[in-house]
This record gives sequence, structure tokens and C-alpha cells, in this order.
Amino acid sequence: MEDILRQFDPITLDEMSGIRLMNRTDTKFVTTRPMLERLLQMAAGDYYAQEIDGRRMADYYTVYFDTPDCKMFTVHETGHTNRQKLRVRSYVDSHLNFLEVKTKNNKGRTKKKRVTLDDFNPDDNADFSILDDRFADFLSDNLRYSVQTLSRQLENRFERITLVNKGKTERLTIDTNLSFHNITTDHYWQMGDVVIIELKRDGLVPSPILGMLRQLRIKPHGFSKYVIGSALTNDQLHVNRLKPKLHYIKRMLNI
Repeated sequence: MEDILRQFDPITLDEMSGIRLMNRTDTKFVTTRPMLERLLQMAAGDYYAQEIDGRRMADYYTVYFDTPDCKMFTVHETGHTNRQKLRVRSYVDSHLNFLEVKTKNNKGRTKKKRVTLDDFNPDDNADFSILDDRFADFLSDNLRYSVQTLSRQLENRFERITLVNKGKTERLTIDTNLSFHNITTDHYWQMGDVVIIELKRDGLVPSPILGMLRQLRIKPHGFSKYVIGSALTNDQLHVNRLKPKLHYIKRMLNI
């Protein structure tokens, strides 16, 4: 995969800082690693690849918080369009960590608010607490849930490729080697060759990648890492609305 990514012109993390897309529309696609390799070959002339310390695939870690009865999961699973997630996202290679509130409204727009965590360790964070006074104002201003009711529920790891179109109006994130660990059940799940592609742009600006995706018959397919990861690792959750997606993923994994 790195060999294919070397065909892309590089873009640095500093150059990426102006492409924040904090108020954006997201479109997700689910495919396999062999199809991704074909897509990357097609896209090399139209996109930059983010490069950090010579690498074009970056390690990510995320831990999600929810109530004991998983209300954030349930709001999503039951189809509510106005929903939130609370997580810590670690950009492992960059040594950057953020406490983030993601809010999706009923018009399909996603807003992300975050604060920097200077002392978070993605490899040893069991003692991390969102009840720390440092986060009180941030969470009070942005989160609709009582912080006292929330605890660590699910963690995941993956490798991410980040592409930016030459017009610098969109980002394309491509997540591979996904794995989940449910902190409540202590169950693990590996996603094998499944790849999650997400197109992030402000509004409906023209996107070079959409024609390529159509040509390869890679269709939009919703995928929430928290929701799917939870459903795959906790058999006590209500997943009726997710069954078609879970069956689709398991077919891709030959399960």
C-alpha cells in the first residue's frame, strides 16, 4: 500500500491545518483492500497524500464513552438523526490527543468540538477521567449528556490514509486494519480486509473521487465505528436496524 501512496504528491500536517472542515457533510463507503488499491491507482493524479515523518499511513486510537445502558448507541441504532458521540481521539504518530464531542444534526451536518489533551497515553489510559475539572466547561457547553453517567465503553485502532484533492476543498480518509475492543464485555473483533472510506467536504463542492467510486461500483454505505464496533462485540445490545449492515460486513469477512 505504501508503494501505491508514493505515487501521490505529499502534503504536510502543517499544510493540512487550513483544511479543517469542522462543519461538514460526510459520505462513507465500505469496500475491501483490493478495491482500495484500484481506487488509489486511479486517484493519484488528483489528490495529495498526507505525510508524517516519511509515512503515509498513520496509526490512530480512539476510546468512546457512553452511559451504562449505551444511550448514545441506542439513539443511533434507532435512527435518530440528531445525535452525539463523546470520544478521545489519538493521532499516535503525531503525539496529538483530543477530547471530542461530535454532534450530527437532522440536516446531515456534523460539527466537531474538541480540546487538546496533553497527558493522555493511548497505550495506558484506564485512569483517564472525563470528570477532570479541566473539561467541565467544555463538556457543559457542548455535550447534552450528564458527564457523571458516562464511562469508557469501546476502544478501536486503525491505520488511516488521508488524501486532499488538489483544490484543497475536501478530505478523503481511508481506514484500514480496524480492530475493536469492548471494555465492558472484554470482547475483541478484527475487521480484516474491510476498508472504510469517508469523504468530508463543506457542502456539495465537486469531488473528483465520486466518479472513480461510481466506476468501481463502490456505493455509499453508512458505517459508525462506535456503533458497528459495539454491535459486533456486545451481544446484549439491540441491533435490529443494524442487521443488514452487520450481515454485509460479515459477508465481506467471509463469516
